[in-house]
Amino acid sequence: MAIAQPQSTGLGPDASAAPPPAPRSRQRRFIVAGTVLGLVLVVAAIGYWLHVRDRVSTDDAFIEARIIHISPKVGGQVVELSVTDNQRVRPGEVLLRIDPRDYAAAADQARAQVRAAEVEARRAEADARRASALAERGLIARQELEHSTAAASTGVANLEAARQRLNEATLRLSYTTLTAPEAGRVTRKAIEEGMFVQPGQQLLALVTDDLWVVANFKETQLAKVRPGAPVDVRVDAYRGHHFRGHVDSIQAGTGARFSLLPPENATGNYVKVVQRVPVKIVFDTPPDPQFPLGPGMSVVPTVHAR
Repeated sequence: MAIAQPQSTGLGPDASAAPPPAPRSRQRRFIVAGTVLGLVLVVAAIGYWLHVRDRVSTDDAFIEARIIHISPKVGGQVVELSVTDNQRVRPGEVLLRIDPRDYAAAADQARAQVRAAEVEARRAEADARRASALAERGLIARQELEHSTAAASTGVANLEAARQRLNEATLRLSYTTLTAPEAGRVTRKAIEEGMFVQPGQQLLALVTDDLWVVANFKETQLAKVRPGAPVDVRVDAYRGHHFRGHVDSIQAGTGARFSLLPPENATGNYVKVVQRVPVKIVFDTPPDPQFPLGPGMSVVPTVHAR
């Protein structure tokens, strides 16, 4: 009897146990991609360092402005209020008027006193001239001449005093009309028509167009901050818009030193804290009216050391 031999499959004795060959092309791509990524990161790091090495920035910065507080010099009732909150005014524009009738009456009275003093002064001068002519002819005593001359001098002095009172009354009358000393915007209005005001009472504030930035830089950053250095100012309210300026001056002392309660470092419990120094930054050109700025707004200035 013939014995049947097993047929060969053609795959070899260990074909089922051999792992699939690893693709070398994929490994090569990973290596190249990693190398390129590393080079990109190195170039980006060098570029960023070159970009920021001569620049200092801080977010502890705010816009400041010159604010004029409007107060009356005379008291009275407000009969006309010509402005409202946040209104923009021009120089010389009327803000409000105080009842002028009492001050107008005082000015009229002073004007009448001036006219009376002028008449009295002319009469006294005429008497003095006549007395002088009679004294030259020996018709009156010298004492009477001196009396007439003194009366003329007194009349002139009374006239000058009356004119001075008229000037004061006219000046007080002009104080009843309050005008804007500069262009700006009305803020903190605390007055309404019909209210009675007193001299020195704060009625409103006028924020002028004189704006600047106060940036509180760390004392370790001041080595790169110099007057005249260009500054790029970014305002938090206007993302993407930049304002150009330059460093105007550096305060001669830290902000803590001029605070209400300056630190006392000689107490024995000293802890070193990096201090901040206010730096004044002014704008190169007036801000764009499309991007209104006001005191207290947060900004991020970047000083270019070179």
